[in-house]
Amino acid sequence: MSAFGYRKPADLPRTIPLFPLAGALLFPRAALPLNIFEPRYLNMVDDALGGDRLIGMIQPMSGQQSGDGALAQVGCVGRITSFAETEDGRYLITLTGVCRFSIVREAPMARPYRQAEAAYEDFATDLKHEVEPIDRESLRRALQSYVNVHGFKADWSAVDDAPPEALVNAVAALCPFDAAAKQALLEALSLRERCATLIALLEWGADGEADRPLQ
Repeated sequence: MSAFGYRKPADLPRTIPLFPLAGALLFPRAALPLNIFEPRYLNMVDDALGGDRLIGMIQPMSGQQSGDGALAQVGCVGRITSFAETEDGRYLITLTGVCRFSIVREAPMARPYRQAEAAYEDFATDLKHEVEPIDRESLRRALQSYVNVHGFKADWSAVDDAPPEALVNAVAALCPFDAAAKQALLEALSLRERCATLIALLEWGADGEADRPLQ
């Protein structure tokens, strides 16, 4: 089934607003809650709500915290699926991932926030939601070693019962990997590849290498 009626890359807008945010991963069909308070991004949400409700999440280049410098090449466009405004003027929104994209070029600064021409063709399968098998047993073992080393807690019944895509995406988003590792997870073309990358990162972290940048 297609996401929100988008059946092929041509159904998605070529120019999208960009929300650069270090460490934030949005995958197709996954939800990402956001607390919006900076004026330019409040403006971005206003514009999105008045249009197609789409926002492109993307990371700044590895190691950067600001969204004003160079950006990663690949992000994920999401649709605003919930919205609330706080008494102090912040927006609490949820983006649900639609499709990953590559930046072709940035658009001239016609708005307070950045925009880009996006290409979706390399990630067209994101719109089809085909169920892929994963190596759940290896993922569980790697996750168990990782949480034991770092003193985290895990709901193992949820790990065992979660659908494959939801499980991989949740672990990828919640684990405190560095920006380069998170980008590698985002750019893995298939769910099976993302799972394999995730297992490698968990094993790397369980061996005491969690604070070393991914080479």
